[in-house]
Amino acid sequence: MQHDKKYILSIAGLDPSSGAGLTQDIKTFEAHGLYGLSVCTAITVQNDTEFKQCIWTAPKVISAQIKVLFERFQITTVKIGIVQSWGILLDILAQLKRLNPEINIVLDPIFKASAGFDFHTKESQTLLDAIWKYCGIITPNYEEIQSLYPNLNVQDTIEHISSLTNIYLKGGHRVDQKGWDELYHNKIVKVNVPPKVETVFNKHGSGCVLSSALASNLALDIPLEDACKLAKYYTEQFLNSNSSLLGTHHFTQKQNHEHR
Repeated sequence: MQHDKKYILSIAGLDPSSGAGLTQDIKTFEAHGLYGLSVCTAITVQNDTEFKQCIWTAPKVISAQIKVLFERFQITTVKIGIVQSWGILLDILAQLKRLNPEINIVLDPIFKASAGFDFHTKESQTLLDAIWKYCGIITPNYEEIQSLYPNLNVQDTIEHISSLTNIYLKGGHRVDQKGWDELYHNKIVKVNVPPKVETVFNKHGSGCVLSSALASNLALDIPLEDACKLAKYYTEQFLNSNSSLLGTHHFTQKQNHEHR
């Protein structure tokens, strides 16, 4: 007998502190009333303040993990975090689409940990373009989107990617209007997602929470603009949950809907 909750999958790395990556995604999924499944792309050696090492999972092992889950569970939504390279990511995306052509993919294109560890090297524009076409939405921050196409400015990069997929651009690294996020969809229709409450504390893994909350809302069939706004407000509550670098989850699915 299957679980009575909807299934959602995280493909990401393991953070021993559970502040980011797979375990943070699972906590976010569960807080939204979903059952979280996970595929491990890397084992990291880190805590909430230090990133020391990353041991990548072999691509064939990642593929096998994905295959065995799809053999058993009906998965409609996937959130993807760190992957060793853009080429491996493209193979993962292609496999997901073969297993479920209608799958909704939320990609958080992580380039480096907060400690400065680089996860990706520069790849060709052709490869990046192929990746965006597989995704339903990507969730970069300002630093990440600036590094994607070195020959383009930020606005031209947004216009280019928006012709291929939706963008939720996180505003935590903005110089102007810090904390204001933007959604670009339908080929660059911009929707502002301003803060709802003042963020008092920083948290390790807040980007993971935002992208996994967004994936959760999409899995619950919430329309894209509402899903983005709810994810933003959920993340703000997470950031304000306590004064440490490791946040806690309080919202249930019902409470989340009350913010609409």
